[in-house]
Amino acid sequence: MRTTRLALTKTKVNGRRYYCVTTPKLGGGRNRRFFKDRAEAETFMQFAKVQQENYGTAALSIPDALRVEAIECCELLQPFGVTLRDAAKFYAAHLKAITGSRKVTEVIADLLAARTADGMSARYLGDLRVRLGRFALSFGEEMIAGISASRIDEWLRGLSVGAVTRNTFRRRLAVLFSFAKRRGYVAENPVADVERARERETETEILSVSEMARLLECASSDMLPFWAIGAFAGLRRAEIERLTWSEIDFDADVIEVKASKSKTASRRLVTIQPNLHEWLAPYRTCIGRVSPVNLRRKIDEDRERAGLRVGWPQNALRHSFGSYHLARFNDAAKLALEMGNSPATIFRHYRQLVKPKDAERYWKIAPAVAGKKVVQFAAAK
Repeated sequence: MRTTRLALTKTKVNGRRYYCVTTPKLGGGRNRRFFKDRAEAETFMQFAKVQQENYGTAALSIPDALRVEAIECCELLQPFGVTLRDAAKFYAAHLKAITGSRKVTEVIADLLAARTADGMSARYLGDLRVRLGRFALSFGEEMIAGISASRIDEWLRGLSVGAVTRNTFRRRLAVLFSFAKRRGYVAENPVADVERARERETETEILSVSEMARLLECASSDMLPFWAIGAFAGLRRAEIERLTWSEIDFDADVIEVKASKSKTASRRLVTIQPNLHEWLAPYRTCIGRVSPVNLRRKIDEDRERAGLRVGWPQNALRHSFGSYHLARFNDAAKLALEMGNSPATIFRHYRQLVKPKDAERYWKIAPAVAGKKVVQFAAAK
């Protein structure tokens, strides 16, 4: 096969003399450029020779229009310190991700199906479905790989919700995009670059010793275990609602919070303190769920009878447990394990909220020996 060489020749076109520069074409063949002036032709010839020596035949195959476009692109990229090759690689990866991506609604459906198969709780699945469903209202028909961190951030800020709720939405989106990354639908998780909303530190409020005693005194018999476990074992309300009597070991004096029923999806054991053992002893032969039906209505009724319907602190039972436990036993590490929190969280929320003498009274709140519906505790007066 004949090889085309770089050459300068004379030729005539329509009776007029021109100077022709012939250059080899990538993949075979040739390109020719015609000049009226010999000096101009020789200048181009010299340029082509240098290009061929430095970059090979491919350099001679680039059309002038492409050269101009490459120069313009380099000028656009120069302020960012990246090359044309860097930009091409980045965009190629982006197009590849988009091509292999799926719609947001489809990925949400896949995620929910996977989490259901993983045995996640109905409460968690419901929350995931609601929050991601709201995200799908805005982005449902878009390819998930095309959604940037800046758009997610703008969407979160536009929810018009408090910082805690906004951060909860952010966590659910992080789950969605992490799942999408594992499935190969996105190259990176953009939520990692979305700033968390700043949550204001709220003051932890607890029930006083007399308020807790009055609540237990006024509680209905089927609600006593709910109140006692919350106050003296610190389980979250949702965890008590899922708790069964088979998970309370009266012989070992521990309550097992199974991973499937825990907010943190990790198993833990909570010590049954002596006064809690007394509260639960009459229910030792019970089976099924610890919490009664119509729980919300009965909570309101008990609080109404105890005069605690108004001004009820948020997470009153759990916060009271943590505060009185830390003040009485002074063991943040053990308390963190029993509550399913970090020691840092324990110190931040519960340290120095309770005086030692009040903590001692709290852990002596117990049912009356005579069996009457009266709460008694030492040094109450």
